[in-house]
Amino acid sequence: MSTAPRICPLCEATCGLTLTLDGPRVTGARGDRDDVFSQGFICPKGAAFPEVDADPDRLRGPLVRKDGLLQEATWEEAFDTIAARIRPLIEEYGPDSVGIVLGNPNVHTMAGALYPPLLIGALRTRNLFTASTLDQMPKHVSSGLLFGDPFAVPVPDLDRTHHLLILGANPLDSNGSLCTAPDFPGRLKALRRRGGTLTVVDPRRTRTARLADRHVAIRPGADALLLAALVHTLFEEGLTDLGPLTAQVEGVDEVRAAVAEFTPEAVAAACDVDADTVRTLARELAAAPSAAVYGRMGSSTVEYGTLGNWLVDVLNVLTGNLDRPGGALFPLSATAPAPRPAGPGRGFALGRRHSRVSHHPEIKGELPLVALAEEIETPGEGRIRALITVASNPVLSAPDGERLDAALGSLDLMVAIDPYLNETTRHADVLLPPPPPSRSAHFDFAFNGFAVRDQARYTPAALPLEADGMDECEIHARLILAVSGMHGAPPSAVDELAVETTLAKAVTQEHSPAYGADPKEFAGRLTGTTGPERRLDLMLRLGPYGLTLDELRAHPHGIDLGPLKPRLPQVLRTRSGRIELLPAPLAADLPRLRAALHAVPAPGTLQLVGRRHLRSNNSWLHNTPALGGGSNRCTLQVHPEDADRLRLADGDLARVTGEGGALDVPVEVTDGVRPGVVSLPHGWGHDRPGTRLAVASARPGVNVNQLLDGSRIDPLSGTAVLNGFPVDVAPTPS
Repeated sequence: MSTAPRICPLCEATCGLTLTLDGPRVTGARGDRDDVFSQGFICPKGAAFPEVDADPDRLRGPLVRKDGLLQEATWEEAFDTIAARIRPLIEEYGPDSVGIVLGNPNVHTMAGALYPPLLIGALRTRNLFTASTLDQMPKHVSSGLLFGDPFAVPVPDLDRTHHLLILGANPLDSNGSLCTAPDFPGRLKALRRRGGTLTVVDPRRTRTARLADRHVAIRPGADALLLAALVHTLFEEGLTDLGPLTAQVEGVDEVRAAVAEFTPEAVAAACDVDADTVRTLARELAAAPSAAVYGRMGSSTVEYGTLGNWLVDVLNVLTGNLDRPGGALFPLSATAPAPRPAGPGRGFALGRRHSRVSHHPEIKGELPLVALAEEIETPGEGRIRALITVASNPVLSAPDGERLDAALGSLDLMVAIDPYLNETTRHADVLLPPPPPSRSAHFDFAFNGFAVRDQARYTPAALPLEADGMDECEIHARLILAVSGMHGAPPSAVDELAVETTLAKAVTQEHSPAYGADPKEFAGRLTGTTGPERRLDLMLRLGPYGLTLDELRAHPHGIDLGPLKPRLPQVLRTRSGRIELLPAPLAADLPRLRAALHAVPAPGTLQLVGRRHLRSNNSWLHNTPALGGGSNRCTLQVHPEDADRLRLADGDLARVTGEGGALDVPVEVTDGVRPGVVSLPHGWGHDRPGTRLAVASARPGVNVNQLLDGSRIDPLSGTAVLNGFPVDVAPTPS
């Protein structure tokens, strides 16, 4: 028996684990008390790491479709098949005949951070789709427009704030999102112990709402209206105080004029929040010694998601809480580029091109995932004929999975990197499974950019690869070679080219630590036994702290880089070099929000919202027996008043009907949802044939996204409206 440290890859909290090893198996997992960030915290997902790692349904080798059936194959046969079939398609139909879909688990691995940009570059396709347009894209758009950089996302300084206003987030179950914070529950409890205030705005009385000083049970989808009224109240009552931000902000007067109609009285009916409560929220926010406003899924995946995310940061700016301790600050990852001098940048542009069929605007290089099916189905130049998916299950995660399911079956070629034969990958012609997480090294490239404390942690693989396994980074590298016409070249060539390209640019940048250096000499200093480790070492050396891989290896529980620090104006990349508080695209979208002031649902109307489970993460942990208990159930939560009106009792089957279809689902009567709201969790629907998910298929649940037809999106971000949409509910006919 032995132990090994491992950063948990199962949610955004990135907690440190101590794994117990018995020969080639992980037999236990506990919180790593010496981890500089999580300090021993663990949730049920982390404790289930051994089961996730040893899942018998995980694929151990490639599958290749032969005579219509997926069959076991060698790695050589798998990559030979890809190379032989994808190049002719590209040569005949062009690079846009290939689409790429990147899923949520992709950002939880080193390979997912390092290789997809190289794959996109090798293919030269413009058809990129990711889970972002089912989740956080509104935040990227609002940050891009406000600050000039879509990745400049301020996070609440949880450990020092005196007042936290949360909208549409349930971190006690989600563990946090776009706010990487191990032990989010403990941090919120510490806020209250030090005399701070926690306010939660949510149509459900979630676990987080039950912890709060005040729970505001808003009408679903009305967050942007409430936020606009808070901004209005700050101006009306003279409560704005930008402090040191004053010289760095333009557009304050324009925002004042833009929110003039959004009085507390005007929004009260649409939000179902009385005017006095709105004014109290604004006054408390302004009066707090420090405060932060934080919104997530429930305020993003709605009709006005980008406007809502914009108004979150407008409030942080107007109260002087942006970029100050205790407010909302910009994290600085150890692998971020070294800070450049402050000054104007290129800004952020929306819609540089549009999708072929419905003309959805491109956002951050991506097209809305709701457009994928039509881009496959619709004949003509640029039609997607081949698809590469990486850790993605859009048949369950995107609206109208039945349509997408059918579209995937019409592809000329589908390649998937995924450990499971699931609802999406069952259509693959080649399925490439990465090894279990215990056999992969880990560094959080993405989530350290959203962390509530700056730190750096690296954990090598706890166990060696199995005899016929292949490292996930090598799988990605070989795929890049196969699609780029370099099939057969050593995988190390991909990493060496990435190092050369990065250094060729870095040595010409005056703010770079490599400025003026000889690229070959600098590359010669890099340590690491693999290409990915050398690339990590390079990014650390070029980063803001000048760390090295050897230093991280010498500190297996991480290096603490301290609390978040003010970073303005250096963060800004806008054309003006200032925070542009009312960018033109947001101003142009405000009439839609003004119209919503008068769009009060009729009595008896039901709106559906999703919900998170602590023991789940989208669709990808439903095959783990240890995570199947507790509240992790696919039920329709209905308020007792609505249940009485609809003649539904606890345990009955109800038929839920939306624009995309109808579902029969067990009823759970609870006052945890407000009247007029029903709730159904995301990620279920494991009832399709041809999958290999024994545990999940035994209790499949229903796919909530089948209630949607994909027509409801936030136009600025292309994000699917997954919350706050109307449904009809009735007893299922016998």
